[in-house]
Amino acid sequence: MSSVPTKTRSAAKKSFLALAAIAFSLNVAKAESRTVETAFGPVTIEGQPERVVTLYEGALDTTLAVGSSAVGAVITRGGSDVADYIQPQAADVAIVGAPAETNIEAVIAARPDLILAAPRTSKQQYQLLSRVAPVVVSDVPMFQPDSWKQETQLFARALGQEEAGEAVIEQVESRIAEVRQLVEATIPEDRRDATLVRWMPQGPLIMAEGLFSASILQATGFEVTDNNLVKEGRPHSEPLSLENLTRMDQSWVVLATLNEDGKKALESARKSPAFERLNAVRNEQVISVSGQLWTSASGPLAALAILDDIETAVQNIQP
Repeated sequence: MSSVPTKTRSAAKKSFLALAAIAFSLNVAKAESRTVETAFGPVTIEGQPERVVTLYEGALDTTLAVGSSAVGAVITRGGSDVADYIQPQAADVAIVGAPAETNIEAVIAARPDLILAAPRTSKQQYQLLSRVAPVVVSDVPMFQPDSWKQETQLFARALGQEEAGEAVIEQVESRIAEVRQLVEATIPEDRRDATLVRWMPQGPLIMAEGLFSASILQATGFEVTDNNLVKEGRPHSEPLSLENLTRMDQSWVVLATLNEDGKKALESARKSPAFERLNAVRNEQVISVSGQLWTSASGPLAALAILDDIETAVQNIQP
């Protein structure tokens, strides 16, 4: 079983520094008043935001990637802080809630001049937050291959960092091309079928083909499938029983866990005959990854960290 080493954090830090250098080199001038189209209509933003609160993991990622800074963010799924891959760059960011629960008092205490929010933000919450600062709620359709690019452009415009946003997208696309070349040179085309699985205490969840990380994996040359187990508009399937593990079997299984509870459940399942019978297990083509990064995060920095994971896994293939 292949496991991506804990170099992800250091690799992500290097990626962040490279992107920050790009943003700095662009020497973006102080932004003038601009209007941003959002899920709740046009929002006008004055000047260069200096106290940004992000209520969405992809918004925090983009904010840091384009060279801006955040004063508030939400915890990652299954965690008590921001995701591990981005912690070095977000060490001083205050926690103002969870993905599904915003602490309004904490947001107010952060004194934001701009709030970047998730697509699922309700109108009631939007109206409440708008009393604090301008709010940009993503209107980008979810689970599309280019959703992350559109969101990067949206948030970068809100931050007055449009040029930096385009630059980081170009860097990710260049990195995708590099990793795809490695995949195509290493793995035969008929053996690149893959599935992305998040292992939870209640069992494995098949992640949607359109999920952010799955789209990055697909872009590098893998053929990602959810075996029609994920309902349209949903991020993942219902939990599978051990008896139905074969429904997640492909040549490659990218296996993610969010926290210690998930890891314990996975370790227990690995001892079962049903798990050992999986083709990916027998062929040692199970790639263990961080669920925080692969099944919760999005944005340019997350893309670069995921690409590092893919590259490492392919480089570790035994001849």
